[in-house]
Amino acid sequence: MFSQISGNELIIIFTSIILSMGIHEAMHAFTAHWLGDTTAKDHGRLTLNPLKHIDIVTTVLLPMVLILFGMQPFFIAKPVPFNPERVRFNEFGAALIGIAGPLTNLMLAVLAAGIIRLFGIAVGTELFTIMSLFIQVNLGFFVFNMIPFPPLDGSRLLYAFAPEPVQRLMYGIERGGIMTILLFMFFFFPFIGPLVGNIVNSMYIFLVG
Repeated sequence: MFSQISGNELIIIFTSIILSMGIHEAMHAFTAHWLGDTTAKDHGRLTLNPLKHIDIVTTVLLPMVLILFGMQPFFIAKPVPFNPERVRFNEFGAALIGIAGPLTNLMLAVLAAGIIRLFGIAVGTELFTIMSLFIQVNLGFFVFNMIPFPPLDGSRLLYAFAPEPVQRLMYGIERGGIMTILLFMFFFFPFIGPLVGNIVNSMYIFLVG
């Protein structure tokens, strides 16, 4: 993907990623705070400022290195901390915190698509390109993060309904942190990546036409 776009489009994509990722993480924090946990606020994460949610290595340097080597980049923000024991509704509260981020990305994509349709922004214009790439970035965040693999956000929803043995297995996987994500991206995502791409494309066509 990144090898077939112009420099301007690359800037638009990176800007969309940083902004959308910042809002995504902020909504995790706001939802946790709404449910009674102040952990994110105590760590200075209760903000829409994307700089507070960016990790210089996983959000900036790692994707740049992957792009330079012609590989599919992925972007990882700093996880928003929260204490499940302080959240109302137990696992269901944690599930709400988890899906708040991806659902926000979906809403951003729907909003941008609505603007395109409402104002009749023509295909081929610079504004359409900006909005189109913004939509694709947010749909990508939504679909990817809803994969129920720990510690991705979709796993929080699975936690709420899974039996205890499955929860213990998921917790063991989640404890791997960033290494779990790296192993997932390099060894498993190449197999499910085309499916994720097809879902994103289908949603984009549905929203934009």
